[in-house]
Amino acid sequence: MEKENKERLVKIIASAALLVVAVVVSKLTNLKMWQELLLFLVPYLIAGGETLKEAAEKLLEGELLDEDFLMSVATLGALAIGFIPGAESQFPEAVFVMLFFQIGEFFEDMAEDKSRDSITELMDIRPDTASVERDGATIVVNPSEITVGETIVIKPGEKVPLDGVVIEGSSSLDTVALTGESVPRGIAVGDNILSGCVNLSGVLRARVTKPFTESTASKILELVENASENKSKSESFITRFAKVYTPIVVVLAVLLAFLPPLLSGNFSAEFAKWLYRALTFLIVSCPCALVISIPLAFFGGIGGAARKGILVKGSNYLEALARLGTVVFDKTGTLTEGVFEVTAVHPETIDEKELLHLAAHVERYSTHPVAVSLRLAYPDEADSCSVEDVEEVAGQGVKARVNGKTVCVGNSKMMEAIGVPWKDCEKKGTIVHVSLDGEYVGHIVVSDRIKADAAEALKALKENGVTKTVMLTGDKADVAAEVASEVGVDEFRAELLPADKVSEVEKLIAGKPDGRSLAFVGDGINDAPVLARADVGIAMGALGSDAAIEAADVVLMDDKPSKLATGIKAARKTLGIARQNTVFSIGVKVLVLLLAMFGLATMWMAVLADVGVMVLAVLNSTRALKA
Repeated sequence: MEKENKERLVKIIASAALLVVAVVVSKLTNLKMWQELLLFLVPYLIAGGETLKEAAEKLLEGELLDEDFLMSVATLGALAIGFIPGAESQFPEAVFVMLFFQIGEFFEDMAEDKSRDSITELMDIRPDTASVERDGATIVVNPSEITVGETIVIKPGEKVPLDGVVIEGSSSLDTVALTGESVPRGIAVGDNILSGCVNLSGVLRARVTKPFTESTASKILELVENASENKSKSESFITRFAKVYTPIVVVLAVLLAFLPPLLSGNFSAEFAKWLYRALTFLIVSCPCALVISIPLAFFGGIGGAARKGILVKGSNYLEALARLGTVVFDKTGTLTEGVFEVTAVHPETIDEKELLHLAAHVERYSTHPVAVSLRLAYPDEADSCSVEDVEEVAGQGVKARVNGKTVCVGNSKMMEAIGVPWKDCEKKGTIVHVSLDGEYVGHIVVSDRIKADAAEALKALKENGVTKTVMLTGDKADVAAEVASEVGVDEFRAELLPADKVSEVEKLIAGKPDGRSLAFVGDGINDAPVLARADVGIAMGALGSDAAIEAADVVLMDDKPSKLATGIKAARKTLGIARQNTVFSIGVKVLVLLLAMFGLATMWMAVLADVGVMVLAVLNSTRALKA
């Protein structure tokens, strides 16, 4: 692309110089009309040869009404108008129009290159090579040649080529390319590492867990590259507008050239004047400023958001972000850390150790944060006890047979479902009740921590025009009330089953104001149905989570809810730029079109109205890159 821009710049400079020479020669000599035409054809063809070629190719393909065709017809008409009796030659004007059109195209390409380079820089997260251990030696290969289970070596300063688990070494990783955050993350044996991060200090050996095409870096690249497929309403409108608008102005230009001379009764005397007006009308009618600048603005907006660790799957979702009126949050892992720990053990008929022992055994296979906290509280969980018939009951808990006895571990709903009287607890947190062969044996209190920036995130949303915030959770009402009060959400719904969350979101969607959208923010793993039902599904803390990247429309790569306000600002800035371009482009064109119809606009004004507006609109669109 850089080579093409250099070639175009050379042609522009050469054409401009030869245009000046042609004007001077035509003024100082008394050339015949056809000689003057040949003189001006040289700079004209240097500047517009490629445009004429493109127009001819599209003409053969049946695509008539684009900017290349309109410019070709208008400038060729300007070159020919001087041969009509009673008309003045417009050779310099024709060359200037084509020359200025090329200048506009040059600036457009530069702006697009800037946007593309910026996103390419962001997306430069996949290394071309990787070091892998094979047959007792470390060799360098293409990352795509490495298979799951092989061991890779990442030296300090190198990008992590594939997702894996550290099996030797410790270091810190720079995750800025994935999260937009520059604070390094510590890494040690047993930790997951993600492709796209940069190893900052120690040498790491890692076992590969995903093939190259399924790695985090590849998925992010694919997401950003395919974002243009989901067009916003603004882009769709511009596409439809251009398809209707361009044929109309072409028909109007033809009518403007022929109808007034025919109605005047003196066609031969009036035709040249009205043809000039029609050609001017045709030049200014090109919709290229809109067709180019609006998609470029959204392209830049998506790229700018990605630089901040906010991945938007399409400009339609960027538009929905800008119109957010209601934001619904999941609690665990979204507003809270999702890092649970046992804070109290209250046994009834057995001792504390045995109570923890039973709970840890039943939750042996669960990945839920509460289950993890119970296993951590009883580190000897992997003993010789037999655990059979494990059954998870949605929204209640887990049942299992431990050494032949039936153990139920869950909330109060589970105890009621099996007919076991349970005892409440004055402590705040998630209360895990335990029964043994139908007898209540005690409960365990597990607590979560609220994220440091949760309250700040809710405040920022209000400052950015979000009128309603709601928290949904399966936790108890008193725990939900405490979290809601601390972070500052307007409303909360507690003790919900997964299906209940979908119902609550549907009620909120039905009651939201027209023209405003609703977002659901969750961890993207357990909330896929709700993410899909919301106007905008936002997965946060999704670093390395395939489920989050697949389920959500917007992915916040780090674990900070405050990033949502950044995404809204980026979206609104992008939409503002698109609106500015639309109003400015249409306003200037309508004004000059009217002037052209009444003979008050020259070709010089027409080309400034077309190409000049396009250059300004495209340059304005590049501002969207800075989220």
